[in-house]
Amino acid sequence: MTVSYLLLGLWTLIVLFPIYWLVVTSLKLPVDVNTGPFYVPGADFKPSLHAWKYVLVGDLKNDTLRPYLNTVIVSSTSAVLALLLGTAAAYGLTRFNYQPRLGVIGLFILCLALVMLLIVAGAPWQLALVVAAAVFVLMIQTIGRRFRRALGNNDIAFWLISQRMLPPVAVIIPIYILFQQLDMLDTRSALVITYVSANLPIVIWLMRDYFQTIPIELEECAAIDGASRYRIFWAIVLPLAIPGLVATFLFILVFCWNEYLLALFLSGADAQTLPLTVAAQNNTRGPQWWYMSVLILIMIVPVIVIAILLERYIARGLLVGAVKG
Repeated sequence: MTVSYLLLGLWTLIVLFPIYWLVVTSLKLPVDVNTGPFYVPGADFKPSLHAWKYVLVGDLKNDTLRPYLNTVIVSSTSAVLALLLGTAAAYGLTRFNYQPRLGVIGLFILCLALVMLLIVAGAPWQLALVVAAAVFVLMIQTIGRRFRRALGNNDIAFWLISQRMLPPVAVIIPIYILFQQLDMLDTRSALVITYVSANLPIVIWLMRDYFQTIPIELEECAAIDGASRYRIFWAIVLPLAIPGLVATFLFILVFCWNEYLLALFLSGADAQTLPLTVAAQNNTRGPQWWYMSVLILIMIVPVIVIAILLERYIARGLLVGAVKG
């Protein structure tokens, strides 16, 4: 038991040391940072609040508040939307059997290609959509029934999570051109749409595993008592899934909070998020470690507070099955 406590204490020190180092660096003058490693404020060096004043009330104040507000709005909105959409999709994949036919999927992709060809040829996009929809319905009614091979729920779930296998840098240029054509670059909406799309597969995958741990017999008993499918979902399934929802929400919130590459391409002065502000401190004068430390500290504090407040739900969600598989 004693050895276990010693190992846990040692591991706690290792985990907390980066945060301690950030705090110490934020209290140093540039000369203290550049002249060597000093660890104890007041003993190794004289602590100073110059970096905090510069970031919070000095010249960097305006360049900090707006990115901070953008980070809070974009991250929280993206996490909530991804959780709402992903939870509904995960429940559907868990409780309903979907069998989309491969041939129908191929026809749908061909119709999407038809839309793009018509738009490139100069047709209005509304007309292109109507023509493609009409062609799709006609082909479904004529040759759609001849396709036999179909996908299952596991195939759909794997396809969804496979969307996260591509690194963001592989798709960032098409996304950039898309929002450029829509005149949505440097807007919070563009970041929210992108983050929701990027994190939706993770939400579906995590919540699907969690819903599989909820006994279906509870829902069957409620159905026998006359409860509708929607009432079962809202009154029975969701309350039981709160730990999984909280754990998944925090994961997605952290992903959005720390995201850098997509924000670098899609945002400018108006929608810039805090990770870009931190990176901007490595400028022509070299890395400004003291300013970076202050920005990182005020950046991680909200996430740490949320994690502490929701700790009991997160622990239960992780243990019951939110990250199973």
